[in-house]
Amino acid sequence: MSTVLITGGLLALVVIFMVLIVSSLIIICPPNRVAVISGRTRTLSDGRTVGYRILRGGRTIRIPIIEKVSWMDLNTIPLEVSVSNAYSRGAIPLNVQGIANVKVSSAEGLLENAAERFLDRPTEQIGQIAKETLEANLRGVLATMSPEEVNEDRLKFSQQLINEADDDIKTLGLELDVMKIQNVTDDNQYLDSVGRRLTADVVKQARVAEAERMAEAEKAEASAREQAQIAAVQADKNIVEEQNQLRVRTAELDAVARAREAEATVAGEVARATAEQELEQQRIELERRRLEADVVMPARANLEAKQLDAQAEAARIIEDGKAQVEVFRRLTEQYQAAGDDGQRIFVLNMLPDLVDKIVSTVNNVDIDRVAVIDTGGGNGRGGIPGLMSQLPAAVVSLSEQIDAATGVDILKSMRDETSGAIEGAISGSDLPPPPPAPEH
Repeated sequence: MSTVLITGGLLALVVIFMVLIVSSLIIICPPNRVAVISGRTRTLSDGRTVGYRILRGGRTIRIPIIEKVSWMDLNTIPLEVSVSNAYSRGAIPLNVQGIANVKVSSAEGLLENAAERFLDRPTEQIGQIAKETLEANLRGVLATMSPEEVNEDRLKFSQQLINEADDDIKTLGLELDVMKIQNVTDDNQYLDSVGRRLTADVVKQARVAEAERMAEAEKAEASAREQAQIAAVQADKNIVEEQNQLRVRTAELDAVARAREAEATVAGEVARATAEQELEQQRIELERRRLEADVVMPARANLEAKQLDAQAEAARIIEDGKAQVEVFRRLTEQYQAAGDDGQRIFVLNMLPDLVDKIVSTVNNVDIDRVAVIDTGGGNGRGGIPGLMSQLPAAVVSLSEQIDAATGVDILKSMRDETSGAIEGAISGSDLPPPPPAPEH
């Protein structure tokens, strides 16, 4: 039993010893540290040959006796940077205080620079070197800026300082995280004088601005009152215009309404007139049909009957005319055959008509009575005997007028006719009877 215990104890010790040996050979690097393993040569990316290798995080195995492990911290190192009597542009000495945060750079190429310069050195020494470098750069940047620029635009000053110190810090293998200027003073009270001048300018500008603001306020107040009055007048004007527009619109609507009413009335009248017209057209058509039945048709029948009668009468007249023409033709032939006797007979046949025409010229003379006054002459020519003695002279005068108008001597023709008639009666001549007087 005791042998087993002893054997177990020995095995445990061996295991523990092996674990310790292995743990001493394995190197585990945290993210805020860098392990520099020295002892074996290696070639860098830029062609240089060095006798170390750097482990940034992770793990590796160290060869005992041949390789040695050294550590470098990557933690931030805070620094207080200050310079006194550093001349700015214009030869004005200034005192500047600021803060900076630096650290060992983990970038490739820069970490090798840091390992070569700060390996196995305490953090305080690294910070002191970085502080001296930043203060030197601070003096160089101050020489390029005026006190006003340094004091007024500290952000620009800090940025120029970072740009100036960046190359020097990287050469040391460090990295500048933050650089801020806290305070800028001078022993000659230059900035105080500038401040008082600026303060006086600001006060003056403030007073001017205050006066201007007061004037603007009064002007704005007056303008506001003016605008208010104008707005009131404009509002009244708008009200009057709206009222006028309302009245105009009301009048327009009334006119439209009256026009619509008139249109409706006219439309009603038109419809009524149209209906009456259609009714009247129907009445006219009915009356036309009634008249056609009662008057036109009988009149048409009567007209046709009268036309037939007229045609018959015309045919009779035509036939009578033809007969008279034939009679006249034959009489003309007889008269032509009789020669001068026929001419005299024709003139004598026309004599009654000529006498009627002559007498008709005094038809409008109405003789109620003829009074014969005897003058009592002793020659036997007064009174009725005298009137009777004038009749032959009147007949002779009438015969002479006919002879002058027609060229026919009636008395001579009558004598010739009388003698001819007597001779005809004696000789038994058969002359045709005289033709009837032509109708005029």
